[in-house]
Amino acid sequence: MTVVEEIPGEPADARGRVAELHALRERARRGPSDRATEAQHAKGKLTAHERIALLLDEGSFREVEQLRRHRATGFGLEEKKPYTDGVVTGWGTVEGRTVFVYAHDFRIFGGALGEAHATKIHKIMDMAITAGAPLVSLNDGAGARIQEGVSALAGYGGIFQRNTRASGVIPQISVMLGPCAGGAAYSPALTDFVFMVRDTSQMFITGPDVVKAVTGESITQNGLGGADVHAETSGVCHFAYDDEETCIAEVRYLLSLLPQNNRENPPAAETGDPADRRSDALLDLVPVDGNRPYDMRKVIEEIVDDGDLLEVHERWATNILCVLARLDGQVVGIVANQPQSLAGVLDIEASEKAARFVQMCDAFNIPIVTLLDVPGFLPGVDQEHGGIIRHGAKLLYAYCNATVPRISVILRKAYGGAYIVMDSQSIGADLTYAWPTNEIAVMGAEGAANVIFRRQITGAEDPEAMRARMVKEYKAELMHPYYAAERGLVDDVIDPAETREVLVNGLAMLRTKHADLPSRKHGNPPQ
Repeated sequence: MTVVEEIPGEPADARGRVAELHALRERARRGPSDRATEAQHAKGKLTAHERIALLLDEGSFREVEQLRRHRATGFGLEEKKPYTDGVVTGWGTVEGRTVFVYAHDFRIFGGALGEAHATKIHKIMDMAITAGAPLVSLNDGAGARIQEGVSALAGYGGIFQRNTRASGVIPQISVMLGPCAGGAAYSPALTDFVFMVRDTSQMFITGPDVVKAVTGESITQNGLGGADVHAETSGVCHFAYDDEETCIAEVRYLLSLLPQNNRENPPAAETGDPADRRSDALLDLVPVDGNRPYDMRKVIEEIVDDGDLLEVHERWATNILCVLARLDGQVVGIVANQPQSLAGVLDIEASEKAARFVQMCDAFNIPIVTLLDVPGFLPGVDQEHGGIIRHGAKLLYAYCNATVPRISVILRKAYGGAYIVMDSQSIGADLTYAWPTNEIAVMGAEGAANVIFRRQITGAEDPEAMRARMVKEYKAELMHPYYAAERGLVDDVIDPAETREVLVNGLAMLRTKHADLPSRKHGNPPQ
């Protein structure tokens, strides 16, 4: 298709002009050719307009700059100037609320970003920030348009700058539906959530060919930067799904849990789940024996409305859970240790995962509930040399900096610095509760007895009997369930079955909480 063939004729009247307009719009919507659409479908991928139709409420999409074309010349570009320039931009609604969106059209220049392409994205991002509404990017592009040189690279700079300006102001969601290589990968990394589809989407800075040339390692695109890699190993991806339809449906669900911007609260929902519902099952879910594992996810399901939850980073750093759910119809963020994985200890990855989640909740006015069962930080040379001090401090900083309502509940173990870091009363939790199975201490009784009573144990005729006696004595003196309550370190010891009601009542009281941070340009969090 050449420029000459696309020049419209001279309509005789207004009706002819309108017919011409509709023909141009249809040409832009249809894309370069039916063959290109068939090739997209053959890869198991939808077109940009088909994806937008799944994301937005039916009939709500309003496209912006549909007839935009690039002005570049050279390398044959002047002979190929398709409408949209490879990106569809606009706004619509999700469950009646405004959402802005841009979607790469892989059928046009492989979705590669050129100057006009980038300018369209800049405009829709500016509109989203100004309107105070979420921005969703449907990514399926081959990176910068090489034929346009540094102009294309500058376009990425403008996207990154706007991602950063929008951070903590409006929700930003990146949906990876195709390749994303080089500098293009940094825009999703700057957003709040990243979704990926298995087999069809990849993210990496340098592709397999470059990796092999530089390091000699041979690896596939999915092995290097596929959805499972980023969902389980790198933590770049928050959600991974098998197909585009399921992925985009989950994006809609996530949007239903988020506010439009940082000046609003998340949307409330009607629920038939009574606020004062008892959860007697919790008495059996959590073993009293601190050495026995259990699934914290089941505890959360028992507490929240109708057992519905959305777990963020489900397959990365599985020793901690980060969950969005509702309590009495109000959205909450839940951070919880997972005793089924590494006994629920905090390590480098768990600290980073939870810190990022706490920051997101605080930015978008989502109250935070913390469920503790933590034996401490993971010991080891790798952890220390990897910077567990620095990474653990990220979680500490995030909690201390958060001004949203914060409630913590100690289910069982809460030992050492990990207890302090996990939103203890001393770092600003508004309300702290404990179950009668709680053990709050500097360390476990066995370790503490070995330190405090070392001489008595080593000097005893029966060291093992003496150790058992000292452990029992330490537990009786310093680790009984009411030790912390007697000293005001928790507000109350509660019946586990009443946890839901206690949380609902506490969050209702805190709904009007207002807290100001000291005046400053910004903090300097640990990196």
